[in-house]
Amino acid sequence: MPTSNPGNPAAPGHILQALAHGVLTITLNRPEALNSLNRNLMEQMRAALGKAAADTSVRSLIITGAGRGFCAGADLVEQSDTPPVSRGQGISDGMTSHFNPLARDLAAFPKPTVAAVNGVAAGGGVGLALACDIVVAAKSATFIQVFAPQLGLVPDMGCSWHLPRLVGGARAKGLALLGDRLSGENAADWGLIWQAVDDAALMPRASEIAEKLAAGPTLGLVRTREVLAAAFDNDLAAQLDLERRTQFELGNTDDFAEGVRAFTQKRKPDFKR
Repeated sequence: MPTSNPGNPAAPGHILQALAHGVLTITLNRPEALNSLNRNLMEQMRAALGKAAADTSVRSLIITGAGRGFCAGADLVEQSDTPPVSRGQGISDGMTSHFNPLARDLAAFPKPTVAAVNGVAAGGGVGLALACDIVVAAKSATFIQVFAPQLGLVPDMGCSWHLPRLVGGARAKGLALLGDRLSGENAADWGLIWQAVDDAALMPRASEIAEKLAAGPTLGLVRTREVLAAAFDNDLAAQLDLERRTQFELGNTDDFAEGVRAFTQKRKPDFKR
C-alpha cells in the first residue's frame, strides 16, 4: 500500500510512495488542487528523492499524479497568501529555494526515471514530467504552457530548456506563446514524450517500462542519459572523446563483465549496480 513520506513531518502527506519490483512510485497527492506544487509537496518530494537515491532496493522511479491531473504547476494560491517585498522577488526566491532544486534533483536522479502523465500537465508540471528520462502519457492527457499567455511570465522548471530540444524552435515558440493544449497523442507525435497510451493502460505501461529499467545496468543507463544530453553542446570530436571516457569508466564495472558473460552464455544478464 502507498504510504506518505513527508519532508516536513508537521505537513500533510502531499506525496504517496509505493515500492515494488525495484520500482519506487511517487504519486503527487494534492488532487483537490490538481497536484499543484506548494512548498510542502516540493520539500516532501525532495526528501523522498534523496532517500531513494541512497536506497539500493530502489532501481528506478515513476512520478505520477493522484486524481484527474498530473500537475498544474505552481500553487498560485499559496504564492498570493504570502506577499513578499515584490511579486517578482517572491517568484525568484521560490525558484531558488524550491522549484529549481526539485527540477535539478529529478533531472540528476542517479537511477532511471519515468513520468506517467495522467490528465493535465500545466506550466511547471510539464517541466516536472520532462525532467524524467521517459515520459508516458494517457491519450486524454494535455500539456499546456501557461506561463506567457496566461501569467505574463516565461517558461520555467526547465521548460525553456527542454521544449526547443525536444520539438524544435517553431513548435516550442508556438506552445510557449499561444498556450494551446497539446494532447498526449500529439505530444508523442511531436517527440515531446516517448509514448501515449489508452488511459487504462497508463500505469501498467509505465510500470512495465520502469521494471525493465530497474532490471538494467543502472550506472550505464544514467551515463547514457548524460552522454545524450551533452551531445547538444559538443561538436563531434568532443562527443567522441566523451564516449571514449565514459566507455573507459563503464568497461571497468561488474555490470559490463556480467553483460559479456550473459551474452556468451546466451542468457539474460543479472545486473547488480
